[in-house]
Amino acid sequence: MALTGRAALVAALGIVVVLIAPDPVLAVAGVCLLLAAAIVLDLALAGSVRPLVFHRSGDTVVRLGQTATVDLVVENPGKRRVRGVLRDAWAPSAGAWPRSQAVDVPPGERRRYSVVLTPVRRGDRRSEAVTVRSLGPLGLAARQGGHSSPWSVRVLPPFLSRKHLPSRLARLRELDGQHPALVRGQGTEFDSLREYVAGDDVRSIDWRATARRNDVVVRTWRPERDRRVLIVLDTGRTSAGRVGSAPIPLAGARPAAGAGGGLLIDPGPLPAPGWPRLDWSMDAALLLAALAARAGDRVDFLAYDRSVRAWLSGASKTELLPSLVNVMAPIEAELIEADGPGMVAAVLSRARHRCLVVLLTDLNSASLEEGLMPVLGQLSSRHLLLVAAVSDPRVTAMAGLHGSAEQVYDAAAAERAMADRRRVTARLRRHGVEVVDAVPEEFAPALADAYLALKSQGRL
Repeated sequence: MALTGRAALVAALGIVVVLIAPDPVLAVAGVCLLLAAAIVLDLALAGSVRPLVFHRSGDTVVRLGQTATVDLVVENPGKRRVRGVLRDAWAPSAGAWPRSQAVDVPPGERRRYSVVLTPVRRGDRRSEAVTVRSLGPLGLAARQGGHSSPWSVRVLPPFLSRKHLPSRLARLRELDGQHPALVRGQGTEFDSLREYVAGDDVRSIDWRATARRNDVVVRTWRPERDRRVLIVLDTGRTSAGRVGSAPIPLAGARPAAGAGGGLLIDPGPLPAPGWPRLDWSMDAALLLAALAARAGDRVDFLAYDRSVRAWLSGASKTELLPSLVNVMAPIEAELIEADGPGMVAAVLSRARHRCLVVLLTDLNSASLEEGLMPVLGQLSSRHLLLVAAVSDPRVTAMAGLHGSAEQVYDAAAAERAMADRRRVTARLRRHGVEVVDAVPEEFAPALADAYLALKSQGRL
């Protein structure tokens, strides 16, 4: 049972009657009895919510930043009309609208109600229960009850870096010799024979074929194909920090009235933090996976902190991206220190032959020196290792602020952090590790360029 605001208004009017009545005690008793009788009558005439039946349909998958629609059909097998309010219990991060709806279902009929979801976080957004409040004809009281009606919508990574894919594919075609360009790709796999033309490297001449044809013939090469790329995503505590600017609305940000849907966020003197480092890494991993698949390489994916959070292997070229975004969607950063030896052991157990291992992590000196550095040799001696990390532009901005004593101390701390990052990068490169360190907006294309550079050099 639930009382409405109309019941409170009637009670307030009863107070006025008590104040002007000659016998206040009798007036109080009369008002209370009348109000109680009206409430009981209203409840008796209100439609019951217990027999209601709910059916769901609609979207089950949506990309972050897009909208999904979930329909809820309310069926009333009872004998009284159910008129009141319906509330679908979606989590706040699902961005459900409207949060509550007026419901009016005659006996023996059904009505359809829709909820539009605009999620602000990846993962599975669920609604487990529906609450209905059925009002009586007087509007004083209502019957209220909850019903289990589970539904789940998986929110996939948005893959915003796909805008960089056409330019990288054009570069890949140049390496394969499928596109006329001034830059000639050098690979290590034999492709075909053709006649010599001015400008060809004389070291590419095939003397046996030349002798058979009585014409100078050269070998053509192409970048390696059918190589293996293992993308390892660090989901430890360092991946939880927010960096860069938000390419989509942040969780908790509300549209500014009359401002065209802007965000009510005061960035202050520094850029406002945006996505978690984990999401930027996922976006770069998707671009790299799409590029490597088009290049003819096999792509596997591992998410790890202290245990395996996700593993994808053996996906075909056409199934790779759909499978990858589906596996990435529910992954969240764990607020624990990543286990470097365990991560290396997990990689070595899954990659027994030489391959390109792309480790998406953070160049945090404390976590790397205690976790990954002691076992780095085991990984780099068997595989070609590329460590990719997202740098925080707020640190660079902080290093340039000297307007007050507090900012000077902040600038000194930022300079120390950047120096530690450069020291870690230099140490990794001394171990033969390739390093990509870029700001969030440039991270995905920088990682793709590093992959293309390794492929053009025949190092895969």
